[in-house]
Amino acid sequence: MADITLSSAVRANLNTLQTTASFMSDVQNKLATGKKVNSALDNPGNFFTASGLNSRANDLSTLLDDMGQSVQTLKAADEGISSITKLVESAKAKANQALQTQSQYERKQFATQYNELLTQIEDIAKDSSYKGKNLLAGDGNDLTTIFNEDSTSKLKVDAVNYTDTALSTGLNLSDLVEGEGGATSLSLRGGKTEITLTDGTTTLNSSSTLADANLIASTTTSLRFVNASDDSSLGTAITGASSVQDLVDGLNAIDGVRAEFDNSTGKLSVYSDEDFRMTDGSLTASLAGTAVDATAFSSTTDLLSESASFAVGDTLTLTDGNGYELGSLEIEDDTSVDDLENFVDDFDGVSADFTTGSGALSITSEVGLSLTSDNANFASDNFSAPSAGVSLTANTDSGFATDNDINRTVDRLTSALGKLRTQASEFGTNLSVIENRQDFTRNMINTLEEGAGKLTLADTNEEGANLLALQTRQSLASTSLSFASQADQNVLRLF
Repeated sequence: MADITLSSAVRANLNTLQTTASFMSDVQNKLATGKKVNSALDNPGNFFTASGLNSRANDLSTLLDDMGQSVQTLKAADEGISSITKLVESAKAKANQALQTQSQYERKQFATQYNELLTQIEDIAKDSSYKGKNLLAGDGNDLTTIFNEDSTSKLKVDAVNYTDTALSTGLNLSDLVEGEGGATSLSLRGGKTEITLTDGTTTLNSSSTLADANLIASTTTSLRFVNASDDSSLGTAITGASSVQDLVDGLNAIDGVRAEFDNSTGKLSVYSDEDFRMTDGSLTASLAGTAVDATAFSSTTDLLSESASFAVGDTLTLTDGNGYELGSLEIEDDTSVDDLENFVDDFDGVSADFTTGSGALSITSEVGLSLTSDNANFASDNFSAPSAGVSLTANTDSGFATDNDINRTVDRLTSALGKLRTQASEFGTNLSVIENRQDFTRNMINTLEEGAGKLTLADTNEEGANLLALQTRQSLASTSLSFASQADQNVLRLF
């Protein structure tokens, strides 16, 4: 190629074409890549500056993704707090419902429902996690969000623990004692005997006074009431000068004994819960006298009025430990053991079971219970002083047993709601901070990428115009080269 000689005109046009082709190649590369700086060879300053800007933009983009995950973690916690708040409000409503009734059984049911709500609160707290991070689960769940490349700007969100409602650092809501009932029994015994007398004023030693047993011989002797098992005295002696009414009054004064005199028939009916006898005042070895033998009720059809504990017209009242009256039963002529059993058994949380033949009415209840009567002899036993009734003390009262218990729980619930609202506000503030940093970081990434682009991106309009100009120049150079070649050919024609 060195031996080939070109004229100066041809060489000049050829150089122009080569230069134009090189320029066109550069312009086409810029248009193809969209960049005017594709390597450090193009423009070292712009290339490395743009590279640094793009690297920071990439780093911030990674942090932006982490911020997005932090936002979702906070949203999951906020959803949990919102649901927990509703359940705490429901628990407070249960407590207020319990205040509106004095029934211990109903309060016990409300306490059970309250505990179930606390269980649901704990379950929601445990389920409020996002990608293994749970801001409602306490230790080990703190959330740290980094905002810049060197980690000098960050936000730490402390986790709270609502997975155990009893924690004093959390909601401070302990499960209530649901209460455990108890049991007792009522002994149903009775005996009855009838003595024929004349009237309520005749003295007891008159010839017609005691048709069944002439116990008092004269006005100077007396009639005594004794326990059939040990002959112990049960009451004040009645002298022969006393009237039949005095005898009735004396019998009624004995615990567990009831006497009724029918003036029209002269019949004295004596009822007793225990064995006893009426004998003469001398208490001779024979102890002759009229006896009343009491036995255990043997059937649910036995009439309650056959016992001194019950008389027609008596009212039995069933109340719980708060004094809340469950109901009452009036004793009638035909009121039987079965009626009493059904009366007790009809109430929620209470059951009664009569053991045939033993005379025992077993009563079980989920709450404290009292069965009382307006009959002073009710539930008397072994001629002891009559009790106020049959009482059943619950082994454990429910956590809603008293108004004070409920009010303390309401105060704790109010405090828990305040904590939840404060925590929701704190999470909301943290969420706003992270979302604000998200927007800032996103805008910063755009700024960095835009700055890098200004250093490296090509102006396609300008480069398109350059290409068109180069194409024109190339066309003109080709024409000029053709003209120069033709001039050389004209010289050849001379030969």
